[in-house]
Amino acid sequence: MSSSLFLATVLAGFIYAVTPGPAFLAVFSLAAQHGRTAGARFLFGHLAGDIVWGGLALAAIVGVNEVGPALFDALGIGCGVYLIYLGAKAVLAKGGDGGAPVGGLRPIRAGLAFGLTNPKAYPVSLAVFTALTVRHAAEIAWDTAPGLMGAAILGFLLGYLVILFWAGLPVVRRFFLKHGRIVSRVVGVTFILFGLKSLTDAGRSIAARA
Repeated sequence: MSSSLFLATVLAGFIYAVTPGPAFLAVFSLAAQHGRTAGARFLFGHLAGDIVWGGLALAAIVGVNEVGPALFDALGIGCGVYLIYLGAKAVLAKGGDGGAPVGGLRPIRAGLAFGLTNPKAYPVSLAVFTALTVRHAAEIAWDTAPGLMGAAILGFLLGYLVILFWAGLPVVRRFFLKHGRIVSRVVGVTFILFGLKSLTDAGRSIAARA
């Protein structure tokens, strides 16, 4: 596995981990009420879900790529459109999403539940990983799958560190509670850009084979 594919997979895991959602809001809520330790315990439980959904997404990517480049490009196009849809939805949403209340006494159990039961986890992870690895399709196979999973987990953990660092800062907590929609809109724009990148890479791959 090349260093560029490794870094792309780490980046995909990182982006997936730091994307605002119910778990993201729960970490900030726990950190505000009980400190970074509670947030870290929640993320420890949530890691199980990230590994499951991320592993399924990578397995799907490898399996599709093994079938042929045309199907992989089609997956890239579909995932690119999905990312653009998610980004546009975040940018255009009105009002706030509110907090994500979670019991402070059992953050590990809550994190595990959040991670394994999030219905959007699989399509989002599939879309993000596909968008960032589509240009490395020639390298993706079952023998690279363990390395890809390891890179993804590294990305998850790096994302967790960033989340915990910012969640523990008083000024960030105050800003997040007051301007949560700004955070979501910035992430929405990022999703749109990655979606466009996925469409561009898939289009170039199709053009190269034509």
